[in-house]
Amino acid sequence: MNWNSLLSAQREFMEHKKSDIRNAFQRDYDRIIFSNIFRRLQNKTQVFPLPGSKMVHNRLTHSLEVASVGRSIARIVSKKLCDKYGKDFLHEIYDIDTIVSAACLAHDLGNPPFGHSGEETISSYFKEGPGKDLEKHIPEYQWSDLISFEGNANAFRQLTHQFAGRRQGGMSLTYATLATLIKYPYPSFNKKGKKKYNIFHSEIDTFKKVMDGCGIVCLDEETLAYARHPLSYMMEAADDICYLILDMEDAHKRGIVPTEKIDFFFTSFFRENESWFFDRKDFIYETVTDNNERMSFLRATAINKLVDCVSTVFIENYDSIMEGTFQNSLVHHLPDFENNALSECRQFSLRNIYKHPSVVKVELTGFNVIGELLDMFVKAALQPEKTYNKKLLSIIPEQFKNDNGDLYSKIQVVLDYISNMTDLYAVQLYKDLKGF
Repeated sequence: MNWNSLLSAQREFMEHKKSDIRNAFQRDYDRIIFSNIFRRLQNKTQVFPLPGSKMVHNRLTHSLEVASVGRSIARIVSKKLCDKYGKDFLHEIYDIDTIVSAACLAHDLGNPPFGHSGEETISSYFKEGPGKDLEKHIPEYQWSDLISFEGNANAFRQLTHQFAGRRQGGMSLTYATLATLIKYPYPSFNKKGKKKYNIFHSEIDTFKKVMDGCGIVCLDEETLAYARHPLSYMMEAADDICYLILDMEDAHKRGIVPTEKIDFFFTSFFRENESWFFDRKDFIYETVTDNNERMSFLRATAINKLVDCVSTVFIENYDSIMEGTFQNSLVHHLPDFENNALSECRQFSLRNIYKHPSVVKVELTGFNVIGELLDMFVKAALQPEKTYNKKLLSIIPEQFKNDNGDLYSKIQVVLDYISNMTDLYAVQLYKDLKGF
């Protein structure tokens, strides 16, 4: 793979624009951040309930912070590559920080209400719930999209699908930004035991155009498995760093995790010989008495440390990344010391944060609300001629409707509508339809 192709500014629908001081990738960033679908993330759960008296992350603030971290990783990598290959190399990779930050902004756009529990609810509905009876009417290669509904694949769909009344090419982002968004470059029916994938059957043609347009290696033409775009590793690392560190900070603000624990975990990223950190920490603790401010310092320095580390991992594995043979994530290849510290944070979060009653209650709410809405609208889509169902389907905005008569497409109309809901909208619609 080469950067000239990887940084393709090609779009699915190329507009004839007047001169613009922004380049193609800056326009990508701006299109995402000004879009309605991005704005809706402010009312989608990250981990903890919304709204609340404590200011914790929602999907919007999380995405903005991931974009910031992703930009930093890309800039450090750019500098390291130029140091290694000469300053002329900068012309080849000049825009990678903008591309990575744009993809980071978009990485959660496909998540349904209530976070990952929303994904699980949709999957469960078709895999073991009322929707299971539809399996015999839908081809296996489409059914796999439904029984393992994936927010990553839905993000690609939301960005590329031409919804009714909307312009060609969806948001019409560059191929480089779209390819950077793809962490799992294969469709659902070929994920081969893996939990995640990035492409619904309905977007396969667009997926192939994007990957081929960027000159990305196709690993298996029969299964449509591709190598990853090199920049996708940076986006993934930014997301990994942010959610692991910032979920702990949010848990501290909610009083779930004591200050001493946060201090211990965030300090564990630094070796004893990194005296600059301990000197700075002592100074902060002597001059700052607010625990939240102290934790903000520890959070910032931990993130900076991990950003430097994953940037180094990218450079060390540059050849295999460019060849399409690199395996796993950048975080997975951290040095043992930092990897152990991050693993401890992850294990603690799994035991004490993600299983906390306040988090579980959100998940249960999601199961009930999304499950009920899904059941009502799917049944209506199957029998649209009934009076009640006609009224119910009239609620769905025109942009999500299509004229395709197959069952898979009818279900996608419902999933497009529900996955675009905010948590608050979903709850209110549920109450309205149930007469509460």
